[in-house]
Amino acid sequence: MTQPLDFRAVVGEADAALDQRLSDELDAVNAAATAGTPAARELTVRLDDASGELAAGVSGWTWGVAAGIGMTWVREDARGAGLGERLLADFEAEARSRGCTHVFVTSFTFQAPGFYERQGYREIFRWEGVPTPDAADVHLRKELAPS
Repeated sequence: MTQPLDFRAVVGEADAALDQRLSDELDAVNAAATAGTPAARELTVRLDDASGELAAGVSGWTWGVAAGIGMTWVREDARGAGLGERLLADFEAEARSRGCTHVFVTSFTFQAPGFYERQGYREIFRWEGVPTPDAADVHLRKELAPS
């Protein structure tokens, strides 16, 4: 019988070096499991106002046939001007050009799940009571029509 290894937990706050190491290790596992699939790539879209200041942005990724949105934000004074729709349209167009067939996003109920639904996303899962008892984490997906 082999002897158990001695491990100790180190608990803390943000650790950029650890995050990078974990990302590198998972990338290696993922690349081996999906040989022949293009590697994951970051995808961002930003909209600047006339003075060059950030007015809105979206960041996410593409990997194989999937795209994911991690963050979408529109500056408060620019909301209602169609910038969110433009961000998603540009993000989806680039994802489609990279071979993606669908996009995933999550949004808390106090954020913008209705916005995504109006853009053709459909709810696929809801986690009630997250991050507070009166909220939910809504997971959505959109099928991308071929370009």
